[in-house]
Amino acid sequence: MATYIIKGKKKLNGSVKVSGSKNAALPILCATLLADKKCTLKNVPDIADIHSLISLLKTLGCEIEFKNNIVIVDPKNIKNRSMVFEGICNMRASILLLGPLLARFGKAKMSYPGGCILGKRPVDVHLRSLEKLGAVVVEDNEILELKTTKLKGAEIVMSEMSVTATENIVMAAVLTEGKTTVRLAATEPHVQDLCNFLNKLGAKITGIGTNILNITGVKNLRGGEHSIIGDYLEAGTFAIAAALTKGEVEIKGANPHDLDIVWNKFKELGIPLTLAKNSVTVHPCKFLGHVDKVRTAVYPSFPTDLQAPFAVLLTQAKGKCQVYETLFEGRLNYLFELEKMGAKFEILNPHQAEIKGPTKLTGVPISSWDIRAGAAMVLAALVAFGTTEISNIGFIDRGYEKLEQKLRKLGADIKRV
Repeated sequence: MATYIIKGKKKLNGSVKVSGSKNAALPILCATLLADKKCTLKNVPDIADIHSLISLLKTLGCEIEFKNNIVIVDPKNIKNRSMVFEGICNMRASILLLGPLLARFGKAKMSYPGGCILGKRPVDVHLRSLEKLGAVVVEDNEILELKTTKLKGAEIVMSEMSVTATENIVMAAVLTEGKTTVRLAATEPHVQDLCNFLNKLGAKITGIGTNILNITGVKNLRGGEHSIIGDYLEAGTFAIAAALTKGEVEIKGANPHDLDIVWNKFKELGIPLTLAKNSVTVHPCKFLGHVDKVRTAVYPSFPTDLQAPFAVLLTQAKGKCQVYETLFEGRLNYLFELEKMGAKFEILNPHQAEIKGPTKLTGVPISSWDIRAGAAMVLAALVAFGTTEISNIGFIDRGYEKLEQKLRKLGADIKRV
């Protein structure tokens, strides 16, 4: 597996455009299974997870072209096949095939999905919600299997505001007879993008962006064209990189207000920002101030996917800050890699840590634990003294398109080996 070699203490300056959102592109690709004609998707990130999902869709019979960040999906020859094989196990997003397959064919069968090691990610909320529409779950500890003679609209109160479960219910409900109401639905920007895409194809979804979605089923969805939203998580990553290196970076291509809670934390630290319609500019900050607590939660609260990158920023801030990860019990493991570089912290419990700063980070061999922890390691290397070697960067390739090229353009000394 490739590694990154990064020489730190290089100030980042310039402008960077973020790629399309991975978390929007994956469910939208799955939703093309519901259409009866070709779908053209623009601004699709050229990353490993997208290629993995395209391979799964081809297994189902889809004809797919992917070039220059444009994906054309022709589902005319789609067939319902058992998805019980290793490729499913390696990709968490494969769970998003449940809703479309159930709506299109009345049954879905696949291996339990895997992905990053972030602690337990139960699928019960998916299954219980799909049961409300009329699905029958075939109990099996090794295989996910659902069947139905007919799906019917229902009122569904989610047991938690799960993003992927909300997306699965929406995709199943758009071709379901009658009206479906989803309460306690997730509201993340990528959930909204999926709903907007489906409406372009002829779906009838209202309440987009709220916790109550109303879906009136239609008989079929036509083909169409859609541009994936910019990746606000990538925008946040570059903003933190700019703040760490005390540079001035304009980050374009995403709605900055998707990260309002993060910008509040920037202001607490004394980092100056300029927000525009589709960009944010991070200005140099000589000294970082203090933040008492960072607590992750569902959107629009602080995103769990920026918790690890932001923790690197906290190692350079004043005083102690408690990081409270409410979603995944395995998401603080990256701190032990930062400890090798000189970071000071105390693990309070599997969900909480206290980070002490400012501390000097020094380049050493470290490893990536998952997609976002991998990005955090890159950020730590950018601010560290000396040279850092980061292994397992395949995780980073799953979520970030051409990360090293974008960082080099801003002035980072980074190479892939």
